[in-house]
This record gives sequence, structure tokens and C-alpha cells, in this order.
Amino acid sequence: MKYFQQTVDFDYSWEEVSTSNWRKYGPWNEKTPHVIAVDTLSRTVDPATGILRSERLITCRQSAPKWVTSILGAQDLSMVYETSYVDPVAKKLTLCSMNMTMSDLINVRETCIYQPTASSSATAPSTTFTQRAEVTALCGGWQKIKNSIEQFTVERFQQNAAKGKEGFEMVLEKARQVFQEQRELLQLQQQSPILREAKM
Repeated sequence: MKYFQQTVDFDYSWEEVSTSNWRKYGPWNEKTPHVIAVDTLSRTVDPATGILRSERLITCRQSAPKWVTSILGAQDLSMVYETSYVDPVAKKLTLCSMNMTMSDLINVRETCIYQPTASSSATAPSTTFTQRAEVTALCGGWQKIKNSIEQFTVERFQQNAAKGKEGFEMVLEKARQVFQEQRELLQLQQQSPILREAKM
């Protein structure tokens, strides 16, 4: 088993980050062309805690070296099952994911957590992103082969980490811009009798 872990801070409030999470794989993110579909399987709110629980199936297309496909197969499509929990009281967003494709050969479990940074404030908002992945090769054969597959997967996580941060920054910036424009438009509508009538 091998691990990948990183901690990154975003200069956005937790509210902005947790809301933009649902747009992470949309057209605002130019860094995720490999994600070709995101299907929501279920979404429920616990009436006692207010925690939003969602299940999603994420379909990706990624290439792999020939030596990897010769062992694991030549599938270029992979599916990931994700369960997320949004706790509005604790201000904590937790995402747990696992691979559905080739799960009999390799097991990848990832946990991502978004929480307000300890130094976050209304004037200087910040959210900390913590990511941890556990990779276990289950295919038979020499331990050296298993180690190589696990190492390749961890290195893929490392390569995607920088792209992931850059892409999510795009989404956060666009979301802030769009919401600001909406607030300004609403303010104009409230101040202008003509716009109020047009809205009606």
C-alpha cells in the first residue's frame, strides 16, 4: 500500500468553496477534460443535523503506459463512486471516493476535506483542502509489479494535484464573478422603477 497526501489553502470562504465544489467538473474548469460525465445518484438532507449527503458516479477517460495496460487491461474509461457530506454547522465538506473500474486489481480510496483555515476571517477568508489517497494493488504476481503499479498511481495523483488546484481556482474565480454580477443586477432592479417593472 502506498499513500498520497497534500494540504492546500484557497483564498476563498468555506461557503464559496463548498458551493463551487458542485461546479468543479463543469465548463468553468479547463483542467478536467478527462472527466466526461458526473451523475448524481442520490441526495438527502438529515433533518436532525442538516448534513447534506450526496452520491455521485464520475466517469473519466485517462490513458496509461503500455506496461500498466498490459497488466491491468487496456480500458481507457474508468468510473469513480463518490460519497460527500456537507455539514453547514461545523463548516466541513468531506468527499470519500473509490474506484469502481478494475477494483479487483487495484483499490484506490481517497478522502478530501474542506474546512475554514484557522486564520480565516470575514476580511481575509481562507479554506484548507486536505487530500489523502490510499493505493493498494491486488493483482497477483511479484511484489515488484504491485509496487510499480502503486507507485505509478501515486505519481498520477501528484501530477494531477497541481492541475486540480489550478482548475478549481478557475471555478472559484468565475463563481465569485458571476455571483457579484447577480448581486449588482439585483441591486439595480431594486433601485430602478423601470427595471422593477421589466422584471414583473
